[in-house]
Amino acid sequence: MRNTKSLNAKTKTSKPKTEQSQTEKNKDPKTGNAKAARAKPAKKAKPKVLITGTPYDDVFHTLLIDCSELVIPLINEVFGTHYTGSEKIIFSPNEHYLKRQGGKENERITDSSFRIEDPDGKGSRKYHMECQSRPDNSMLVRFYEYDTLIALDGGELKDNVLTVTFPCSALLLLRHRASSPDRLKIRMITPGGTVEYDIHVIKSQTYTLEEIFEKNLLLLIPFYIFTHEKRFRKYKEGSAGLAALQTEYAQIRERLEELTARGAISEYTKCTITDMSKKVLENIAMKHDSVREGVENVMGGKVLEYEAKTILKRGLEQGLAQGEELKLIQLVHRKLQKNKTPKEIAEDLEETIENITQICNAIQLCKSEDPQEIYQALKAGQQTNSLAEGNS
Repeated sequence: MRNTKSLNAKTKTSKPKTEQSQTEKNKDPKTGNAKAARAKPAKKAKPKVLITGTPYDDVFHTLLIDCSELVIPLINEVFGTHYTGSEKIIFSPNEHYLKRQGGKENERITDSSFRIEDPDGKGSRKYHMECQSRPDNSMLVRFYEYDTLIALDGGELKDNVLTVTFPCSALLLLRHRASSPDRLKIRMITPGGTVEYDIHVIKSQTYTLEEIFEKNLLLLIPFYIFTHEKRFRKYKEGSAGLAALQTEYAQIRERLEELTARGAISEYTKCTITDMSKKVLENIAMKHDSVREGVENVMGGKVLEYEAKTILKRGLEQGLAQGEELKLIQLVHRKLQKNKTPKEIAEDLEETIENITQICNAIQLCKSEDPQEIYQALKAGQQTNSLAEGNS
């Protein structure tokens, strides 16, 4: 084994001339030692704040699931429909799988896929919405993949004909340029002819605060802060710009409280909108303390966050929140189709046997695959049991 010092010695070696020349180039001119040995340590990288997940997508999806009544006004605005709010909104599973070569599967998760049914039950339409902070070249590819999977979920095979219904699709774009299109297009060239459809683009920054409340587009409120993003650097403590921003958010808070007092929205919806606004603010204004703290102080900050959590906790004590319970109903229904017993389902889902048994009874009583109908049957059964216990 060679001694390490001999590698730095000035004695000639039997290395090829080209290699020796390269070695000479790497020596320190003052000491003759290899530069690598005296190289300065690399600068320590500054710690980066990592944001796990997709915060804006998560906020959008949370609002749709937990405050589904906010969906209808946005659908009416985008697609020119005239839903009244009495329609049923049935959310579909967001996880889909694409088969790849070699038997591999790639998971695809949509922000929201749902259908809206008419109150009379005579018709329904599928919808697919995505939220993205800025456009990219892969958007249309993802929309095509998602829309195809959604269409296949409800495909009907009859008389050697497969009929699939594509959803009405829309993209909520949080950042946009003047050149950003109002619609995207997917064109499919098939042996039977060319088929194409539009994907509507909702540019959140084009809506003023007045328009948001006038059209009841409350789902856009958490993303309203994007209209101020380019001016964050100018919003210093005590500046006129920051004061104007705080005034706007004071108006948002007051108008949400007015809607709650009138019964137009629930206390939980109001607090969820506020909490989701805070989550967006924490991410978009991460490096602008004056903006973040200024808006939080006006909106109520942590007080409202805990208020929403208290309301949610109260709801969970009475039973799972509707959105979560609908998911549970869907899971139980699938396992019943696999001939699993309530006890086995309870163990699989880590739920109480009493809760699972109630859901199973509601599914059998309802004789429907619609989670909303099963949910209503479940609640009706719980109310009947409560009355019976009170009379006994």
